[in-house]
Amino acid sequence: MEPLQPDDPQTLGNYRLLGQLGVGGMGRVYLARSPGGRTVAVKVVRQDLAADQAFRQRFRHEVDIARAVSGRYTAPVVDADPDAPLPWLATAYVLGPDLTDVVAAHGALPEHTVRALGAGLAAALQEIHAAGLIHRDLKPSNVLLAADGPRVIDFGIARAVDGSRLTQTGVVVGSPGYMPPEQALGRPVDGSGDVFSLGAVLAFAATGRNVFGDSAAPAALLYQVVHEAPDLTGTPQMLTGLIRACLAKDPAQRPSPAEILQSLAPDGTGAVLADWLPSSVSSTIATHASRILDLETPASGNTPVTVPAPAAPVSQGFGPAPTTLNTPEATAVPVPVPATPSRRRFLGIAGGAAGVAVVGGGAAWLITRDNGTSTSASDAKSKKKRTRPETFTTPPPGTAPQVLWHKSVSVDTLSTDQRLLVRDGALLISGDPLVSYDVTTGKHLWSRAGITPAGSPLLVSDGKLFLLSTEYDGDIVGLDLKTGKEAWRSRLGKEMTAMATIAVDDNNVYVIASVDDGRIRDGLTAVAAVSHRTGRVVWKQTRDAGTDDYDVMGTAAGNRLVYTDSNYNLTVRETIKGNQLWSQKIGDQLEWTPEVHGGLVFLPGETMRAVGVEHGAERWKLSPNGRRGFKEPRVVDGVLYAADYDQGVWAVNPMSGKKIWLCEETGARKAPTEYVRFGQTLYGASYDDAGGIFALDLTSGKSRWTYNDNKGTDEQWHIEVSGQRLLATHGGEVYALPAV
Repeated sequence: MEPLQPDDPQTLGNYRLLGQLGVGGMGRVYLARSPGGRTVAVKVVRQDLAADQAFRQRFRHEVDIARAVSGRYTAPVVDADPDAPLPWLATAYVLGPDLTDVVAAHGALPEHTVRALGAGLAAALQEIHAAGLIHRDLKPSNVLLAADGPRVIDFGIARAVDGSRLTQTGVVVGSPGYMPPEQALGRPVDGSGDVFSLGAVLAFAATGRNVFGDSAAPAALLYQVVHEAPDLTGTPQMLTGLIRACLAKDPAQRPSPAEILQSLAPDGTGAVLADWLPSSVSSTIATHASRILDLETPASGNTPVTVPAPAAPVSQGFGPAPTTLNTPEATAVPVPVPATPSRRRFLGIAGGAAGVAVVGGGAAWLITRDNGTSTSASDAKSKKKRTRPETFTTPPPGTAPQVLWHKSVSVDTLSTDQRLLVRDGALLISGDPLVSYDVTTGKHLWSRAGITPAGSPLLVSDGKLFLLSTEYDGDIVGLDLKTGKEAWRSRLGKEMTAMATIAVDDNNVYVIASVDDGRIRDGLTAVAAVSHRTGRVVWKQTRDAGTDDYDVMGTAAGNRLVYTDSNYNLTVRETIKGNQLWSQKIGDQLEWTPEVHGGLVFLPGETMRAVGVEHGAERWKLSPNGRRGFKEPRVVDGVLYAADYDQGVWAVNPMSGKKIWLCEETGARKAPTEYVRFGQTLYGASYDDAGGIFALDLTSGKSRWTYNDNKGTDEQWHIEVSGQRLLATHGGEVYALPAV
């Protein structure tokens, strides 16, 4: 800040000036104080602009609209006189430096600060856009950092200045490196352009540099913005996907400010802005604030005021405002129109109608839109339907995608041996408490403590999750998946006590139970079917002697109930009356869930086998050809997949037993044992901690990428798919990744 000069005005309206904060393309900016002691930034328009009546009209209109913006994260217009000889406006003065100066003085900001910054800026854009404004020039120098959060300045005002230039052929206005591609190409800009700028600002804050390069030539920066991907090296892993989505070339693929805010601050901005700044930056702000508040207002005349220089300069002005390409503040740039874009032609040609093909579109963050508004799963309260699939950028070969969100929970609260459940945009993980997570944001949708017995499988039918009651009454309860509240309870009577739930279909939930009715032999348990509709027992049948009551896992397929235990038994019953069709000791001593497809049951072991559901006769056998035996097989979209004990993954025709392909590219990593598919990729989760999440080409089995968090938890991985996102757990770590 500089002291007032003899040619500077001493007052503007009711405000007495204290010093000059800066000079921009629109005019000068002064620090001033009202008669009541309020400190403001007063911005005075240049003489040549003041003489332009068309400008005055635009300026008056923009000031009227900008007055409506009065949110927490903007520096609102508090007074203005667009009809004065030199039009001016006063905004609330923010006691804090701009982001450019903070990064210059302190370097790149830590992740928690960048997260809080993004939440505040997204909230500011919501406020600005709600007033009918588009900022059009969001950049680090237009972002001020105050102790209680960031502030956006100069919203809506730059558009008045731009008006005379927007009709000039081949000229656009903005800040290279921060303006969106459509603005660089002279195309219409809406609020999504501000989102692009927000992404560039966050990347700058996280890395300390412009991610489109450090060229001093505006045209070179614009070429990078239009044609090249940003260099996001150094951005925090948990923020990279969001920043990349904001920087999508296609405006339609960028998240809305509401979606950004939900992702960065699902519990509100207050939580992330508590103690949000590094101590060194907070100290700078405090020192500067004390100096500003100690300034004395000059009484009158031209006596200059001695203004103490802040530790970090504070502009709060129009900043380097939109001017022309050949000025030091160069932000208005010729629009190139080569028929075949090339760097040389881009830098050398200015022309008429925009015709440059923009490449590199596609967002790397899971975002869905509905008429331009947020439709993340956490917006379930609004009950808006998704209208188009989520889209992502495919990473280079061998590169895993960035994590979209991550939660850490105590592993002691989870049943880490149970598979995940995804339904209607919600992720459930077996554990106590039982928590439903929004698949888009990771936010809790609901949580129920004391409702889930340890080791419970998550069995769902007709919108209800069936669990063994934890009230020691031997009943089964059904929870509403949307609320977690009890919506159903069995009526088993005193003679029967449910011990475990093993399978579910459209009519019944199937349980292992102890029965004291005089008909079940002592020492034996029963398998029973309980009606969803009535809660009463449909049938109960005695289990064979020699069966095991532990690790009983089942599958209801058509009119057959197929279940296993840890004593090698594989048993098949019909679901109408529970009559046993057959039981053989052809299973595995380890807990495993039988896989049924096309009238066949598939068995792991030294060889992979398929037996008929109806009679248990062997239909085919597949040798591992010198490799060690097979782990638990799974059918996904008509193909059977199984890992072997040499860490290979097999794709097999389930009806013939013929090998389709064998992937041996998992190397020393443990091969996956759970599988899901999206598009042309098979995704797998390994049983072993050292493996992780694998992406394999569906046709060839070639490895595309592997993700591992390297937590070393000695816990297995689990995976599910929802839309185009993968939901994965590794012990107490919960992740969402793009299915790319």
